[in-house]
Amino acid sequence: MSTDHQSTTTTVQFNHTAVLASDRSLSAEFLATVLGLEVGAPFGPFLPVDLGNGVTLDYYEMRDESIQSQHYAFLVPDDQFDTMIARLEALGVTYYADPSHTEPGKINRLFGGRGAYFDDPDGHNMEIMTRPYARP
Repeated sequence: MSTDHQSTTTTVQFNHTAVLASDRSLSAEFLATVLGLEVGAPFGPFLPVDLGNGVTLDYYEMRDESIQSQHYAFLVPDDQFDTMIARLEALGVTYYADPSHTEPGKINRLFGGRGAYFDDPDGHNMEIMTRPYARP
């Protein structure tokens, strides 16, 4: 095991992940609508949603199996946060101030920013936030 962490930490980047969905089109369109993005052309069995930092969420359909909820957090521009909340409201989606979904219709103000949690069509716990979490 190498102890030279400095050289790899500056070159390793997150590129993509598969997001399991019972209906890849429904789920990809839902997230793209909320975030103000577009769904890309199918790539094999995947339906991509490209984020602004070179990361792609590749929606993969799993109709015959249960889908375990995952957490996905998105750092969003502060000037677009209210628009995203309005899109959730227009879609009839409840948002919450906390990841446990105990404070409906509220946002949080962690680390000097704003944030909210909501479920996608398959129950993935999505988060939008305007400031990254402070790490020690």
